[in-house]
Amino acid sequence: MTIDMSPDTAQSSRFSSLTSAGGETPSHSGVVSNGDDYDSDGGSSFAPPTQITLSMSIPAELAGAIPLINKFRVEGFSRVMQKQTQSAGKRGFFSKRSSGPQSREKFTFEDMLYFQKDPIPTSLLKINSDLVNRATKLFQTILKYMGVHSSDRSTPTSLDERIELVVKLYKHTLKRSELRDELFIQISKQTGNNPDRQYLIKAWELMYLCASSMPPSKDIGGYLSEYVHSVAYGVSVDSDIQVLAQNTLHALKHSIKAGTRHTMPGREEIGALLTGKKLTTIVFFLDETFEEITYDMSTIVADAVEELAGIIKLSSYSGFSLFECRKVVTSSKSTDPGTEEYLGLDDNKYIGDLLTEFKAAKDRSKGEILQCKLVFKKKLFRESDEAATDPMFLQLSYVQLQHDYILGNYPVGRDDAAQLSALQIFIEIGFVDNPEFCTDWTLLLERFLPRQIAITHAKQDWELDIISRYQLMENLTKEDARQQFLRILRMLPFGNSVFFSVRKIDDPIGLLPGRVILGINKRGAHFFRPAPKEYLHSAKLRDIMQFGSSNTAVFFKMRVAGVLHVFQFETKQGEEICVALQAHINDVMLRRYSKARAVANSRINGEFSNNFKLPGVEVYEKRLQDLCEIAEELQKNVDRLSNELQEKRQQEVKLREELEGLKESLMLERQIFAKISNERDKLKLLYDDKDSAFQAVLLEKKGLDVSLAKLNDIVLETKAPKDLAGANNQVLNEVRSELKMRSEELHLAEETVKRLIDEKILLEQKILRLERKTTDDSAAIERNYEQERPTLLLRAAELERKLEAAKQELAVAESTVAARNAELSVLQSNMKDSEELREMKEDIDRKNKQTAAILKIQGAQLVELEVLYKEEQALRKRYFNTIEGWNFTSKKMVPPIT
Repeated sequence: MTIDMSPDTAQSSRFSSLTSAGGETPSHSGVVSNGDDYDSDGGSSFAPPTQITLSMSIPAELAGAIPLINKFRVEGFSRVMQKQTQSAGKRGFFSKRSSGPQSREKFTFEDMLYFQKDPIPTSLLKINSDLVNRATKLFQTILKYMGVHSSDRSTPTSLDERIELVVKLYKHTLKRSELRDELFIQISKQTGNNPDRQYLIKAWELMYLCASSMPPSKDIGGYLSEYVHSVAYGVSVDSDIQVLAQNTLHALKHSIKAGTRHTMPGREEIGALLTGKKLTTIVFFLDETFEEITYDMSTIVADAVEELAGIIKLSSYSGFSLFECRKVVTSSKSTDPGTEEYLGLDDNKYIGDLLTEFKAAKDRSKGEILQCKLVFKKKLFRESDEAATDPMFLQLSYVQLQHDYILGNYPVGRDDAAQLSALQIFIEIGFVDNPEFCTDWTLLLERFLPRQIAITHAKQDWELDIISRYQLMENLTKEDARQQFLRILRMLPFGNSVFFSVRKIDDPIGLLPGRVILGINKRGAHFFRPAPKEYLHSAKLRDIMQFGSSNTAVFFKMRVAGVLHVFQFETKQGEEICVALQAHINDVMLRRYSKARAVANSRINGEFSNNFKLPGVEVYEKRLQDLCEIAEELQKNVDRLSNELQEKRQQEVKLREELEGLKESLMLERQIFAKISNERDKLKLLYDDKDSAFQAVLLEKKGLDVSLAKLNDIVLETKAPKDLAGANNQVLNEVRSELKMRSEELHLAEETVKRLIDEKILLEQKILRLERKTTDDSAAIERNYEQERPTLLLRAAELERKLEAAKQELAVAESTVAARNAELSVLQSNMKDSEELREMKEDIDRKNKQTAAILKIQGAQLVELEVLYKEEQALRKRYFNTIEGWNFTSKKMVPPIT
């Protein structure tokens, strides 16, 4: 069969026929003209056209390469291989050769795609001549990795050597798409018709490594996918080869979707993929808890999100993603949470690239500590999230809203701030009777009350308000408190927003400061001043007429006070902002479409007129005004009851303080009485001691009197002679001196006794006075206590009854307010729908008027055209008649020809 190629047909190459064992060639051959084949030996010149043969028995696994023949350097490769073979006297370059007698060696297209042991002299694909030399070096590296030229096959290449060779391949091909395609074709060549199982396993291993980090081009990728799929699910394929081919196919699909790695895979990643191990990293949540996930060279953000959702049992994770959190820590020990920056990550971003970028960013930071981590959180809050029931979904939503609230992104009033703080404390510790006595109470207040809100009032006022609200949550569960927290933030105009820090570039009306916090939710875009945090302006979705972003900026064309202005802001998150806005706009459009379709269906079923009646705008406005007045009145009642309850609580606290003061004074008086009693007992003991000493002295005096009387009797009875007079006189003097001394002692003892008796009398009088005073004071205190105790008990009981009644009234008022709020929200939504319908009606009326005006103008133009047409028809008839008259006259005037 002869094939003629037209000049504009893509380049093609020659196919030789597959020779049989007997050297017979098939009868089908073809001649193809290759007019512009690239020749690497000739620089930028092209090879002359030659005639080649096509094989009709091309193998099935190579059939996918036929449409890509124009990309292969078939002629140049065959010519260079022939020269190299003839000069070296070789005939065994390829594993599959024809054995028939031939005048010269023929290198076919199959030979290019089959295993060979020797280096290739040129590239397999048509690439830039500057890259041909590198392509041949790539093939030499592949042969070295496979161990083809190893002298000792019993000692395979070590793991470090294989990693070094893979790194070398990555350095040459990761940033060059042409060399990537060349590398994939070279590796696939070494897997085709490879007779050595060890070489084949190494080739597929290398294919798996390359496919895990970089994709081929679209055309080469299609051929490779088809080829790898045929091997992965082939019937008679070795099981080890089949596993490697299946892994390669999975990695190839991954890399084609995610693109090339931005950074070169590290040795650790390559070694883990070669040894079948998994690397691990940590993903944090906004409450500083974390989970560990596994990854390899080909893992992307979407895979990590899916794995993490499975670990934490999160069933609906489509609205969640990984974010890059960067926090700058200066010399201060505590980090400022306001410096945190969260950057959304593309689902196709490689985890290995992220961790490498984190390390490089930390190395580049000078004079400061840069903390980089992966954070799992919601991309945006959508209206459908309100119907979610998954506990983990609700927990993560609560954690994210709590994080934004504590950062100060929700500037709320005092009542909402106190209620939100009380709810967070209840969720954290549950309900306790006296929370203010908890060891961590101060820390809880500081943790759950934003600093910018806390400085607006005194700490004691905040504490009393939060405690009073906390004590009303006795019958709540933590789940109810969490739902109430979410509901309060959701009801705010800027509730359920995602926040972005931007810098103003262009503000035509001077509305915003230099730095702005931008919040995006289902209601529109909201602008805040960062410090102090202050709400500035909101733009509804219908007021944002146009928006767009670049790598470093985002712009809004929005209506402010009825006038369109273009605002431009500097940010790296412009795409995230636009995606969030577009998602909310799509939700609104989908809701409108659903309502319109429901109305259309009801009209078709004939139920529209009976079941669906749109109330007038005036009715809605009047009903809304009434509900607003009722809500305001209820809010005033609630505030009044709250103030009364607060005053009663303060009075109760004061009474309790007075009671405690009386108890303390009573205890003090009792202590004084006990001290006086102890002093009285001591004085009694001293008196008894002195009395006993006095009695002893009296006894001693009586003894001396008796002794003196005996001595006097002896003197009177015995009148001895004069020789004994001197001795008696001496004795008498001694007795007198002793008697005198004893008399003095007796006198002193009598004076001491008198003094002691006086002291005893004085002490007894003092004790009596003290006892009388103490008795009187105690009796007075007891009388006062007994008199005031019933009054205090009655007042406390009355206050408790009033408190219970106030609690019940407050609960009823809260339930009423909640019901009214629900009804108000329903009416507001209906009002919004009415406004939207009114706007739609106005648009339709305006378009109808415009259409009517256009039709009127067109009708007038049609009338004018019809008049002109009729005039033209009359003129045509007139001209036609005139011409016919001229023709008739000319025919009469011309004489007949004979």
